[in-house]
Amino acid sequence: MAAEKGLMGLLPLVVMVLVQVGYAGMNVIAKVAMNAGMQPLVLVAYRQIFATVALAPLAFYLERNTRPKITIPLLVNIFWCSLTGVTGNQVLYFIGLQLSTPTIGCALSNTLPALTFVLAVLFRQESVGIKRISGQAKVMGTICCVGGAMVLSFYHGHIIKIPESGIHVIDNAAGGAGASSSAASTAMSFLGPLLIIGSALSWAVWFVLQARVSESFPAPYTCSWLMCFMGSIQCILIAAGPNHHVAQWSLANPGALSAALYSGVVCSALGFSLTAWSIQKRGALYVSVFTPLLLVVVAVLSWAFLGEKLFMGTLIGSVFIIGGLYAVLWGKDMEEKLVAVAPLGEVDKHGDPVSTMVFNKEEQDVELQLPAAAGGGGGDGRAAGVA
Repeated sequence: MAAEKGLMGLLPLVVMVLVQVGYAGMNVIAKVAMNAGMQPLVLVAYRQIFATVALAPLAFYLERNTRPKITIPLLVNIFWCSLTGVTGNQVLYFIGLQLSTPTIGCALSNTLPALTFVLAVLFRQESVGIKRISGQAKVMGTICCVGGAMVLSFYHGHIIKIPESGIHVIDNAAGGAGASSSAASTAMSFLGPLLIIGSALSWAVWFVLQARVSESFPAPYTCSWLMCFMGSIQCILIAAGPNHHVAQWSLANPGALSAALYSGVVCSALGFSLTAWSIQKRGALYVSVFTPLLLVVVAVLSWAFLGEKLFMGTLIGSVFIIGGLYAVLWGKDMEEKLVAVAPLGEVDKHGDPVSTMVFNKEEQDVELQLPAAAGGGGGDGRAAGVA
């Protein structure tokens, strides 16, 4: 039984790593498609359309017996989720990606853990607890993740001499030249980076809103379907203005079709559902802290499929990102263990045990353990409170 709970506790960790791998592939495929002439707003609109179609059977069959009642207040909350997590986030990100590069886009997106942590604290979904080792681990881990992302993006160092992968299946020579030219022409412009930061802020707001929706409506597939359906209408209306010619909506190009299908099915349909489920199990901060892994995966995929070189900065930044991620997961797990063992009635609304004698004793006991259970069954208490 304990082993089973441990495996279930690890499941959100595995799920979020897979989600980041999916997003990493989208960054490469979407940039190639936009370099070939696909408009970013059209790509965002198609992404939501394909996601809505892909999620419909999952929402109907998997949750037909467990789905709570859909109410008007719930639909209003999901509308705000779609406006922030779908429309605002993706429109701002893809336009910013077109005006910059995938590296800059990934780097600035890694402000997400810091933004989510601040918002989660303001909305009382997380407690700082800076005087405790668990709170210090969360704060320092978040800073370490963001700092590692910046190092990985903007510091190269010398090239690490490793053999080529030999599986360069994507010919991005023209796309790379185009990206370099585009980046050079907009080097003095702050529009692209500002749009990407705005995208990260919109995404952070969605994390906080989705955490509240998941508490009252624990049906991630249905919630994601409604969100993508509303988002598709919003994105079509936004894209139709500057892209009113039929030719601009053509998917005859294999690259455009692949980008639309991949981003819609993998990144929106599966990505939103799995992320919503993980938020329901472990909270908004837990999920957002996986975002810096995107840079590590993009670096590996770029080496494997695009033939790019790996630099010392990539290695150093990756170490900081993994270390920071581990620290946050360990801090979250420690907090949940402390709350779980606190006597009934001695936990305040922020999840902090009131009894300092019991709290300090348990914290000392936890500190003596090896931090190998960072992704362990700490989410069971939260999941039980939601499901």
